Amino acid sequence: MKNVNGVRTAGLFLLAASLFLMGGCGYKNRPIPPENVVPQPVDDLRYSVSDKGVRLNWSYPVTTIKGTALTKIDSFELFLAEIPLDKYCGSCPVPFSDPIDLPGGESVDGEARKVGGYDFSLLQSGHKYFFKIRSRTSWWASSDDSNVVTFVWFEPAAAPEKITAAPGDSKIELNWESVTTLLDGQPLKMPIKYQVFRSAGGKDFEKAGEPRTDTRFVDHQVRNGQKYFYTVQSLLVHGDELVSGGVSKEIASTPVDLTPPLPPRGVTAVWTDGGVKIFWDKSSSVDFGGYRVYRRDADKDSYELLGNVDPAYTIFVDSRAKDDKRYYWAVTVIDQAKPANESTKSREATIRY
Repeated sequence: MKNVNGVRTAGLFLLAASLFLMGGCGYKNRPIPPENVVPQPVDDLRYSVSDKGVRLNWSYPVTTIKGTALTKIDSFELFLAEIPLDKYCGSCPVPFSDPIDLPGGESVDGEARKVGGYDFSLLQSGHKYFFKIRSRTSWWASSDDSNVVTFVWFEPAAAPEKITAAPGDSKIELNWESVTTLLDGQPLKMPIKYQVFRSAGGKDFEKAGEPRTDTRFVDHQVRNGQKYFYTVQSLLVHGDELVSGGVSKEIASTPVDLTPPLPPRGVTAVWTDGGVKIFWDKSSSVDFGGYRVYRRDADKDSYELLGNVDPAYTIFVDSRAKDDKRYYWAVTVIDQAKPANESTKSREATIRY
């Protein structure tokens, strides 16, 4: 009897185990291929270093490795390596530490792709740092590594001071004082360079040009009438490495159009019943904003401004001209700058008697 009960018990156990395994291994729905949920790796990990530490930023992935839309990231894993310079081996594998878990969220904020950020302030002088990041949509769906960013940290140089900005025509000239000390006040013992950063809206500063040794920078990548913001960062030169230092205060400037357009051609004057009609060829200047018509008496050198003409027209009627006097008329072109730039006067036109 005991044997029968034992066999019955074992059979029930095997049946339950079989049902469990069948339930655990079976699919109520079709399985999801990994490429449908694994995010594309982050490819724009970037950093900015200041006297306060390093700021990391990256864009949230918005597609999977298959190219399907991705609306949410569960979390990020940030990997860090910190190596003393005297122990750094350029050909050796980078010894990244265990990851730092960071929260994720929606991949898009409104219509804009969301940007992640992380601040790390525990930097040690004389160390080389490496960072990379992965994104996850679940505990098993993790992206490949991002691009790796790296930099060397020393006690940084002080920030450049007394920065000035002088606007010009399609250019802005920056000048600042040379940096001679570290942030802690100690004198510099390394060469120094400077990196200029520019922003068209006061945020998201980007590098303008390459690091330079002089304290002057002329920015030609600007548009007249647009306001630009600048900062300058000091960079210590340590061998092949540039150590980011202090950042200057922001300064803003707006380049101005100082180049006048060319004067119009073909200026002609004709008597009519309503007065003298002055007409001319249309200006070929790209940004012209209109015309100005002038008149002088034959016995004078000075001109009188008769009026302004809309850019759509190339004719003006001088109704005040007297038929018993000789006059000379000239026309100029003005552009759309504020204040407007005015061309030189055209060739004079007069009435032949």
